[in-house]
Amino acid sequence: MSEPDGDERPNWIRRLWPSWRVRIHYRVTRAGYLFGSALVVVGAAAIASANNLLFLILAAMLASAMISSVVSRLSLAGLELELILPEHIAARQPVRARFRLRNLKWFPSFALHLTSREEPRVLHQAIVFSALPARATVQVEATAAFPQRGVHRESLFVLGTRFPFGLVERRAFLSIRSEVIVYPALEPGPTGELLLADLRGDLEREERGMGSDFYRLRPYELSENARYVDWRSSARTGELQVREFAREQRSTVSVYLDLRAEPGPLFEQVLESCAFLVWSLSSESVRIRFRTQRADLLFPDQVDLYRILRELALVEADLDAGSPAADEPEPHIVFSV
Repeated sequence: MSEPDGDERPNWIRRLWPSWRVRIHYRVTRAGYLFGSALVVVGAAAIASANNLLFLILAAMLASAMISSVVSRLSLAGLELELILPEHIAARQPVRARFRLRNLKWFPSFALHLTSREEPRVLHQAIVFSALPARATVQVEATAAFPQRGVHRESLFVLGTRFPFGLVERRAFLSIRSEVIVYPALEPGPTGELLLADLRGDLEREERGMGSDFYRLRPYELSENARYVDWRSSARTGELQVREFAREQRSTVSVYLDLRAEPGPLFEQVLESCAFLVWSLSSESVRIRFRTQRADLLFPDQVDLYRILRELALVEADLDAGSPAADEPEPHIVFSV
């Protein structure tokens, strides 16, 4: 295993080492079926006519098929794939992924292609490695997008080759040893923007303070700082007037996600709306108390934002989750199916 390059930052890059978990499979291509049909015809003609030339052609075709099978299998042997992803990934959000394919053999491999195994696909386009020299490493970058939240540890990628003659496609399924945790999609959804706008309006209260927005003019009081006196208004009214400004009052926002639901698209939609709200409020300089029947997290006093998103990535619907305790404070927003 090679060490990270100097420009890599291990604190925000996760390195995942897939391994061979499934045997190498093969699929006969269209060219392979045509070649097989021609092989049968030539074999039948050679037997029927006892022509030595046809037997020589038949032997050459059989040797070509055997060489194709052996060489394609050897091309996939001794390969090691390294996948480098950003530390934080949200569902359906395209991210730049780096794939390093390392050849541990003493001979090269040719015409390799890396694709996704499952639908919807993590990779929208296949990655092609035209040639991989012996004892060498090739690195490519591609756009990847995980379709759904949760922990991904299954076989995600397929490495295949049709080298040398394209008669058979050899494929090997790659499983990820480390877990890839994908956060919920941070998209507003049909009502996310409206909910966020309403909540922002409730959080902003105009009070007496030292903000930047003008609030009102009032008479000057003894012992107040003279720099807040509005001299133009004072000259017009004949008495000292003080300019006051609005202050945005930021308090703790309590968000509650009710787990009492059946697993399915509806619960996922509610959960994504909750994740979008928490993600948006995190940039508003407010304290967020996120709760479920199994978690109670306070941002930013106790945990960071990604701890809440991780909880949302791993949480599961449960009809037997139970109700919140009666002595718990009433949340501002409840997300429930």
